[in-house]
Amino acid sequence: MANKSSDKLVLGIPKGSLQDSTLDLFARAGYNIRVSSRGYFPSIDDEQMSAIMFRAQEMSRYVEDGVLDVGLTGLDWLTENGSDVVKVAELVYAKQELVPVRWVLAVPDESPVQKVADLDGGIVATEMINTTRKYFEDRNVNVKVEFSWGATEVKARLLDGIVDVTETGSSLRANKLRVIDTIMTSATWLIANKETMAVDWKRRKIENIAMLLRGAMEARDKVGLKMNVPREKLAEITKMLPAEKSPTISSLADDRWVAVEVILEESIERDLVPELKRVGATGIITYPLNKVIH
Repeated sequence: MANKSSDKLVLGIPKGSLQDSTLDLFARAGYNIRVSSRGYFPSIDDEQMSAIMFRAQEMSRYVEDGVLDVGLTGLDWLTENGSDVVKVAELVYAKQELVPVRWVLAVPDESPVQKVADLDGGIVATEMINTTRKYFEDRNVNVKVEFSWGATEVKARLLDGIVDVTETGSSLRANKLRVIDTIMTSATWLIANKETMAVDWKRRKIENIAMLLRGAMEARDKVGLKMNVPREKLAEITKMLPAEKSPTISSLADDRWVAVEVILEESIERDLVPELKRVGATGIITYPLNKVIH
């Protein structure tokens, strides 16, 4: 089914664990999306766009069907649903960290299971039914895969094991579970409907969104740094900057000084700034970045 809306690009925002980090990413990219406490139709400050919220688990199906032009979901649910969509851009972020998430096969610490084959004849609970079944089939291990409606960690001691998603592993450790294997690693993707990508203005709009989202991600954990440097100290100070960074150097009215500007990892800045000051830099300013476009 093609999208009914020809005058607007319909964007799917993942509702649930990815919601806040997605809205923050769009804000950094320059889009102000506002969500009411119960609403499924956020407002967006772009007259060419409208937005709908769906769970990440179902997003790819609605993009494939044309209910949505474009949306964000994990590679895990894209794989699970087998959706035929255009993968526009990989965006490695999760609800807590800028890292991919992992779907893992886990058992209780006290379980005798040590390897996948030990689960033969057992029962495993998961939300990701199709991918988990294929995982065991590919290994010729006969396991009954049951759908879990949530609180999957709790079921590990009621059944033989679980396949669940983890970002940091803290929840698994808290429930005294250990990982037997990683089923798959998943990052968030910006995906689009195939017919939508054949419409010139919508394709350009989606490409622009992808560029801005990538730029917003690139800017995370980075800062801009400006300073005035005595010309006689310029060579010494530029050697102190990260080797892969090429600073912008501008002349000042007083030709004994130059202005230097560079982008740095935030973790470097706190140690570097005092050293720059000691060598002779002055007027040092650091500032946060919203986007870095290469």
